[in-house]
Amino acid sequence: MPVAYRDYYETLGVPRDASADDIRRAYRKLAREFHPDVNKDPGAEDRFKEVSEAYEVLRDPEKRERYDRLGSNWRAGDDVSDAAGFGGFRQGGGASGGGFDDVRVSFGEGGGFGDFSDLFEELFGARSGRGFGRGSFSGGGFSGDGFTRSRRGADLEAELELSLEEAAQGGHRWVTLGGGRSYEVTIPPGVRDGQRIRLAGEGREGSGGGPVGDLLLRVRLKPHTRFRLQGDDLYTDLPVSPWEAALGATVELRTLDGTAQVKVPAGSSCGRRLRLRGEGMPRTSGTRGDLYAEVRILVPKRLSRAERKAFEQLAETSKFDPRRST
Repeated sequence: MPVAYRDYYETLGVPRDASADDIRRAYRKLAREFHPDVNKDPGAEDRFKEVSEAYEVLRDPEKRERYDRLGSNWRAGDDVSDAAGFGGFRQGGGASGGGFDDVRVSFGEGGGFGDFSDLFEELFGARSGRGFGRGSFSGGGFSGDGFTRSRRGADLEAELELSLEEAAQGGHRWVTLGGGRSYEVTIPPGVRDGQRIRLAGEGREGSGGGPVGDLLLRVRLKPHTRFRLQGDDLYTDLPVSPWEAALGATVELRTLDGTAQVKVPAGSSCGRRLRLRGEGMPRTSGTRGDLYAEVRILVPKRLSRAERKAFEQLAETSKFDPRRST
């Protein structure tokens, strides 16, 4: 049964006069959309293979020229007398013994195998079989003068530095890496230091028509001047005056998302922790950790006359001895 090839330009969604950059951009967009690791739709993998095959041809100037000139028969070169309308491959009726006796191939001049590797694996799968032409087929492709083994491209890895606020809020961000390449990255709310964000189809090119690898962005959280992250919880200092700590007060505290009013109980000492529920880092479950504010009692570096007099009076009347109260 003849195998009808889809128009490669139509597969990538580009015009026939598209530039190499246009073809590359279209391929990367579609590769990200249909990459099997990202798209779990049953038909995504087949669509990904179609896109990869089209890109493998159109990105190569020599292959593209032959494709533009010969259409679906481009693989067979100028000798298309036995091509059966689909590039020199025809599957005969009734294959026997799992071999390739019923497959006829027209190679054109030179008899090279390389241009047929993608189609061969697509039609017959990566299985071991009898020798075919020059070289033996096993585990995904011929070597030497035979078919090139199809391999997935290597993954690339880079660091993505985020502030604590950016990691907590998530959202979209444009990232520019070496070589001037820019990507729009979706940051999940609450991403943690060391976690990786995968950009499908943005790694190294595959070989032998294999899929492109992925780009892995490893998150690095920048140190924060105000907050310390421990698990899902945040810790921060809460500066208070001596009289606020002694008498109690309601003071304003900066949170990761804004501000909150915190009640400082009377008689609070340094190190006392006040918990604000649900003001920590977001979790994947949609909930959040807590924010702990640690009391820090600060005194004026310079005292006015009135302040000095008030402290002197307190010193004379108070019987409190902090060295004996602990």
